[in-house]
Amino acid sequence: MDIKKQLLSLTPYQPGKPMDEVKRELGLDKIVKLASNENPFGCSTNVKEAIMDQLGKAATYPDGYARQLRETLAAHLSVAEEELIFGNGSDEVIQIICRALLHSGKNTVMATPTFPQYKHNAVIEGAEVREVVIKDGHHQLEEMLKQIDENTAIVWLCSPNNPTGTYINEESLLTFIQRVPKSCLIVVDEAYKEYVTAEDYPETLNLLKEYQNLLVTRTFSKAYGLASFRIGYGVANKELIRQLEPAREPFNTNSLAQVAATAGIQDQSFIKDCVEKNKQGLEQFYSFCREMRLAYYPSEGNFILIDFEADSDVLFHYLLTKGYIVRSGNALGYPGCLRITIGTEEQNREIISHLKEYKMKQAI
Repeated sequence: MDIKKQLLSLTPYQPGKPMDEVKRELGLDKIVKLASNENPFGCSTNVKEAIMDQLGKAATYPDGYARQLRETLAAHLSVAEEELIFGNGSDEVIQIICRALLHSGKNTVMATPTFPQYKHNAVIEGAEVREVVIKDGHHQLEEMLKQIDENTAIVWLCSPNNPTGTYINEESLLTFIQRVPKSCLIVVDEAYKEYVTAEDYPETLNLLKEYQNLLVTRTFSKAYGLASFRIGYGVANKELIRQLEPAREPFNTNSLAQVAATAGIQDQSFIKDCVEKNKQGLEQFYSFCREMRLAYYPSEGNFILIDFEADSDVLFHYLLTKGYIVRSGNALGYPGCLRITIGTEEQNREIISHLKEYKMKQAI
């Protein structure tokens, strides 16, 4: 078989071991996963009730237009229904964009390290990938502009950025957008938008009418606590969405996901509560870092990247033996660091105590 040669250079996504398996291997009674930026508080009770009502319809295909979700989300965001495209997580929306716009002869510009699916999908489509190294945790927007030419199809901005948690402020984003050629699509990935508390974070949806080459992606996997349902979306002008739609598979979002997301939108008090608890959790880690004199990036997401100046994998395995799963910086382009999802107050306190113990042992 003649497999695309670019696939030979890629590795498939490697999921972590199931928590029950880790428990058995290490003889642990409890495992706390703080590795995938999931919501430790679960999802709204609205979601659970809505799903139960949907279970009796398992034999029918989902609504390919996602009408109920589309109407609810459009009203919540104050956008037109035709300005939305849904995906099996925002990952699939990214895939749809790449499928529609990238091919050999085109290039795409992105920061590095950032969310890896931009590059992964670009490579599959045979496009040239142009990466600009992040500086002090932030996108180097001026350098990214220099990489854009007449063959640049997409430029990616992840804000808040994964894995640093840093963001692009309103003034910087607007200046950047104004200088990007109209022929180049600007994708602002706002997977962690609901967690943002920075006052100068841009309201990107307000820019869509003026900038026809702007698309914003978001997800229900993070603050809404619906990661297992895999549903996300993109927002852009109607004509761009119309052009992207043929690249979307029919029935790509399942019925339970649509119902869950719809119910989740209707409980914004749950989101507000999670955001407040996340802010308090970040403060726990900031205090720990100041006490231990550890460098970190102030985060607008539900995770924090901390530089322990140690072997990331060794520290990862140490925490694993204590029942905590995090992300090693070696896999994220930040050796010496850990990315830790903000958990409950108790989970944060426990993992911080283990990290303090580790640092104390290092100092001896």
